[in-house]
Amino acid sequence: MSQKDEVREFLISRRAKVTPAMVSLPPGGPRRVPGLRRGEVAVLAGVSVEYYTKVERGDLRGVSDEVLGAIATALRLDEAEQTYLMNLARAANAGHRARAPRRQEQGIRPSMLHLVDSISEGAAVLANPRSEILATNPLARALYDPLFRSQGERPGYGRFIFLDPASRQFYPDWEMIADVNVASLRAVAGRNPFDPSITELVGELSTRSEEFRRRWARHDVRLHIEGLKRLSHPVVGLVELEYNVLDLRADDGADLTVYTAVPGSESEEKLRLLASWWASERAADDAASPASGSVLPGAGGAVRDQGTV
Repeated sequence: MSQKDEVREFLISRRAKVTPAMVSLPPGGPRRVPGLRRGEVAVLAGVSVEYYTKVERGDLRGVSDEVLGAIATALRLDEAEQTYLMNLARAANAGHRARAPRRQEQGIRPSMLHLVDSISEGAAVLANPRSEILATNPLARALYDPLFRSQGERPGYGRFIFLDPASRQFYPDWEMIADVNVASLRAVAGRNPFDPSITELVGELSTRSEEFRRRWARHDVRLHIEGLKRLSHPVVGLVELEYNVLDLRADDGADLTVYTAVPGSESEEKLRLLASWWASERAADDAASPASGSVLPGAGGAVRDQGTV
């Protein structure tokens, strides 16, 4: 989909979600499609109908931040959606100047691996903008063992969720998890409109998964910052974990997610059991191949992908 098409489909989808009553406008008679009319958005944003029509058709060249902000207010966009619209505008104004060839990604900084490894009271996951796991502490490696078994090195959340049926057992709230994954990926795509690896991932999942394709067409956007996640682990059963995401854009847009259980909860005890199980698994593997000379994933220290970030 072209940049103009992205803008058009996003604005049309947001306009369809706003009723006249939500913005204190009269019903205005029967409507062929749900939501506000273009003229109503123009009035609310303080621009002409012709100008708003130009914007909605995908032409964001020269549109000021003030006008975009007024349109965002008229369409009742939340923070994530407004940021996405601003990113689309920046991409439109950058044009071909921003289209650089694929670059070699940087490796994980040793200090970042030390940070991941230093987290002992929770499961820590370092991931790239494509939601591929780059490094974990041992507890997170144990927690996400089903992903590693599914995909091997550098597993991706999106591929696991949409391409592996086992994800529906691992995520009891699969529908919500799938919604959040796609909405978060769209936010990432807005920040990185000319990143071919993002485009390729979207293309792959769109081609191989109807569930992904249907969600991508909604144009929902979400900032993935914090929340509660339920996982059904094959070893310890259901765990409920709080998570917080730290944005590490200086590290090629990576992020660090830390999962913790409520102190004194059953899930906290299950995390302890999970850590013990993983240590036993690694010890057994080490004993089975003592002469290999290699460090097995999760044996100690941060588990990292051996390629680039």
